[in-house]
Amino acid sequence: MINDKSPITETYNSEADFLDHYDPTIFDRPSTSVDTVIFTVFDGQLQVLIVKRTNYPFKNQWALVGGFIDLENDETLEDTAKRKLEEKTGVKTPYLEQCFTIGNKQRDPRGWSVTTVYFALLPHNKIQLMKGANEIKWSPIMNNQVQELLAFDHTEILRQAIERLRNKVLYTSLPAYLMAEKFTLGDLQKVYEIILHRPLETKSFRRRIAKADILEETTEMRQDAKRPAKLYRLKKDINTYFFLRTIEGAINN
Repeated sequence: MINDKSPITETYNSEADFLDHYDPTIFDRPSTSVDTVIFTVFDGQLQVLIVKRTNYPFKNQWALVGGFIDLENDETLEDTAKRKLEEKTGVKTPYLEQCFTIGNKQRDPRGWSVTTVYFALLPHNKIQLMKGANEIKWSPIMNNQVQELLAFDHTEILRQAIERLRNKVLYTSLPAYLMAEKFTLGDLQKVYEIILHRPLETKSFRRRIAKADILEETTEMRQDAKRPAKLYRLKKDINTYFFLRTIEGAINN
């Protein structure tokens, strides 16, 4: 929508002259935010970080971590996602990925709203939830949802983010970002199985991880149920590994 202040019909001497006189309010602007689906794994479950809203709309209802873009200080959408994540967890995520964008007139009762959705992976043992005005907690995911009623369209956003995560886990090393500093191969396999919600064949899984070359042995061992197991850690400055085929081939059906 263009109002009478539109500079489009005016004559300008240059691009700089046009920008000097440009009024950004001539076009309608939707509310623009970033929502981050922050995943971790502990207590044998995939979990997501949620925060209780203290203001209307949806006051006292749970929501995903997010907020409006800071036009003065956020250079990019990713800056907004990282800022909100650090405000709530006090740490920087080892993995952050932009998933999708949703925009319509119905998702926010205040009016036309656009949000860009990210998902982040955090190892649970490194997280100290920040205490503040908002109540915040981890919520276990069951059947692609949490037991809490989420504000806005966050239930659907969470469902899509879980689907995106599981699809990527089928052919990448992403679960390694969820591990403690030191872990066994059995620990890593268990995290894969928790996310995928299905068992994996151990020998095939270990061959894949060895071929990816993303881990290094430590000099330490841990006594598991049957015998001592080697402890590994993620190599420094390692990128996500993409397998040539999905991990479905290693699944016992």
